[in-house]
Amino acid sequence: MPKRSIQRGRPTGTTTYEAEPAIAFGAAVREERTNQGIAQETLAHMAGIERSHMGKIERGEHVPTLPLILKIARALKCK
Repeated sequence: MPKRSIQRGRPTGTTTYEAEPAIAFGAAVREERTNQGIAQETLAHMAGIERSHMGKIERGEHVPTLPLILKIARALKCK
């Protein structure tokens, strides 16, 4: 039996983006950030990402990775 070649990445036609959790997470980040009186640019700097990326996260246009979620939580002093 011949070995199957291993392909990197997602299979064609699949996606990992799910709008509902992305929007919910972004709304929670924005609410906590505004409650603490932190500017979006400041939070992005504290989390070590670009401000435009933080904007996409807050609008639910991007699903952050777990390490990035932890950086944002740390920057907001959330547990």
